[in-house]
Amino acid sequence: MNQNVFVKMKNISKTFGTVKANDHINFEVNKGEIHALLGENGAGKSTLMNMLSGIYRPDSGSIYIHGNEVKINSPKDSIQKGIGMIHQHYKLVEVQTAKENIIIGQSGKLFMNNKKLTEQINKISNQFGLAIDPDKKIYDMSIGEKQAVEILKVLYQGADILIMDEPTAVLTPQETKKLFKIMKNMAKEGCAIIIITHKLHEVMEVSDRVTVLRKGTTVGTLYTADTNPKALTDLMVGMSVNLSIERPETEKGEAILKINALKATDVEKVEVLKNITFDLHAGEILGVAGVAGSGQKELCESIAGLYSVDSGEIIYDGENIVGKTPRDIIKKGISMSFIPEDRLGMGLVASMDMVDNFLLKEHHNQKGLILKRKPVSKKCKEMIEKLDIRTPGIHHPVRQLSGGNIQKVLIGREIEMNPHVLITAYAVRGLDIGVSHKIYDLINEQKKKGVAILFIGEDLDVLLELCDRIMVLCDGEITGIVSAKEVNKEQLGLMMAGEKGPMEVSL
Repeated sequence: MNQNVFVKMKNISKTFGTVKANDHINFEVNKGEIHALLGENGAGKSTLMNMLSGIYRPDSGSIYIHGNEVKINSPKDSIQKGIGMIHQHYKLVEVQTAKENIIIGQSGKLFMNNKKLTEQINKISNQFGLAIDPDKKIYDMSIGEKQAVEILKVLYQGADILIMDEPTAVLTPQETKKLFKIMKNMAKEGCAIIIITHKLHEVMEVSDRVTVLRKGTTVGTLYTADTNPKALTDLMVGMSVNLSIERPETEKGEAILKINALKATDVEKVEVLKNITFDLHAGEILGVAGVAGSGQKELCESIAGLYSVDSGEIIYDGENIVGKTPRDIIKKGISMSFIPEDRLGMGLVASMDMVDNFLLKEHHNQKGLILKRKPVSKKCKEMIEKLDIRTPGIHHPVRQLSGGNIQKVLIGREIEMNPHVLITAYAVRGLDIGVSHKIYDLINEQKKKGVAILFIGEDLDVLLELCDRIMVLCDGEITGIVSAKEVNKEQLGLMMAGEKGPMEVSL
């Protein structure tokens, strides 16, 4: 076998119960190559990589590493064979230094000479362009620095095959550029890099080749230079897809929601919202950008009556609703639909079916002691058809649905309430491209009806295309409110990192 082929997975199959996650998949990665693995949710990407990293074992098929057939029975086996997995959620001990995190779990390294260890880490850092202080505590690091430590960990262990799962999900555009430079340095030094991502523009920018999976099978492997985002999307979905996101021009109405000097702290008395002030208008989509943990969740929950506020006002229809429970808010006739970040933890009751989950909201609008299930059942059936919800029926427990279908049930229910204010946090997380665009269309329909929409997202390209204005949060503070038509990703990235930008508080 060609020694330049670092990874070869041949006819790999894996079944979970009745679900065939991987069906005779073939996949190859060469030395010095950045290879993107692309596919919709449920296409089999994570399952395939979990077999390479030793979390799962294939039911059938063969894996070759550096030309030799291998059996990978555990993550330890995978590491010993030179495979390093860099997860989306970092696995670092915050109170320890970069150096201490790098040697955690490595046999024989506990009493290593401190000076020698620092020299080794600095040597690897310089070789691959990773600017890391070995003695810096993790809690003092930016998200980009933490990711660099994760990369250093696997390189120090001797890995020359790196799997990166959604590596840019929580990075600013500037940090993403630094990461791509590091990845290209690693490829030049002879590493083989596999990147799992759903961001097509990043695939085009950083990868050499791309393998597309669909419904657990290999659709094809292409040279990135010979393809484009539209062609890759069509391969993923299996039909032609329009990638453009509409931004309808609507008559901007009055400020339906006014947030004035809102402050909130967490259980440890750390400020999570710092003097937040903005207006949300009828017939507009106000996007919210920020790296993970910048206050987005707390802002959503504060407005919906789910998070305790220390001071400030949330004015709806001339009345301050701070301190009122979600039930109080509904009783006052305030129609505020809320799609939370945690769809099963907060949005839906997992053991209930669609009808009962719809009734949780609908029963406030019904009169009399007996709940009328027939009209709700009809709405659920219409929603299944409209959003292509894959479920055995309206009485099937939602916990048994896929993540994407659970999200569609939640979004369908909230939009069905005909809200005046719609708050969405990561509304398309876990959804396929086609369904994501369907959700954007539904949100635009609400905008045209005069609904005021707060749209919290993680994909800056979507925020720039869909929203009218974008508010940027950094460490619980607003660093800018800008017109989506007049800003670019780099400017948003600087504000996400803490640099102050324009403050267009009202239209």
